[in-house]
Amino acid sequence: MRTDTFARKKGRKIATSILAYVVLIIACFIVLLPFTVVVSTSFNANAGNETTFHFVPEMFTIDSYITILSNKRVWLGLVNTLIIVLPIMFAGVFVSSLAAFAFAKYEFKGKNLIFSLLLASMMLPGVITMTPAFVLYDAIGWKDTWLPLMIPGLFGTASCIFFMRNYLAKVPNALIDAGKMAGLSNFGIFVKIIIPIIKPALVAQVILWFFAGYNDYFGPMLYLSTETNFNLQLILKNIVSQYEGQPSVMMASCIVSLIPALIIYAIAQKQLIAGISLQGVRK
Repeated sequence: MRTDTFARKKGRKIATSILAYVVLIIACFIVLLPFTVVVSTSFNANAGNETTFHFVPEMFTIDSYITILSNKRVWLGLVNTLIIVLPIMFAGVFVSSLAAFAFAKYEFKGKNLIFSLLLASMMLPGVITMTPAFVLYDAIGWKDTWLPLMIPGLFGTASCIFFMRNYLAKVPNALIDAGKMAGLSNFGIFVKIIIPIIKPALVAQVILWFFAGYNDYFGPMLYLSTETNFNLQLILKNIVSQYEGQPSVMMASCIVSLIPALIIYAIAQKQLIAGISLQGVRK
């Protein structure tokens, strides 16, 4: 009797595992299919003349990639993107983490009210502040410069503060008390004790911040009008518009734009997963 019960439980467990793998395989197929189409088309020299799609290109070529990568405007856009994103990526995460540390570990007047207002700001659609922000930046002469894309980010974001506060709540208070006994200031405690502990979360936020800034299209389109100031996304959009009858070039531009993000993800995926899973620190 016990053997039969054990066998049924084992059978259900195996069936559940098989079902889970089937669902995951189907999900992967749905996600990867469009990407496969893009990659295949980018290598197909005859893509614009075919009436049916072929996963394996009948006329394989890398000319589309040569066309994109040999364009100096692409490299200019990449450099502009890095100049815009890298400073605010590190500064924004640092400031957000510092604010989260205060919310998580210190008591001060109005703390709960301020944090509630911070969370409420996350509920506001971006389009509500878009027009006032544009009018303000235009009035102070920031239009067609990188400043509207950089300055706000230097002060952190509500979502990053919220994430880091939840992570910092897991840090034992005894570590902070030990830092005070050692004569460290609050800032010293954060830099010398807290940052090494929350490194996985910091790395995750830096990576996510990079992805958001690197893929930003709407912000640069709204504020930038001179092509020498364009980020990579705007540059590629202008280049693609010149090759509307050449799908292979259009798809190659998409792949090229993905390469830096894929490289960063491949290098730091373990830290990203560790930071998002919130398993780095426990009480």
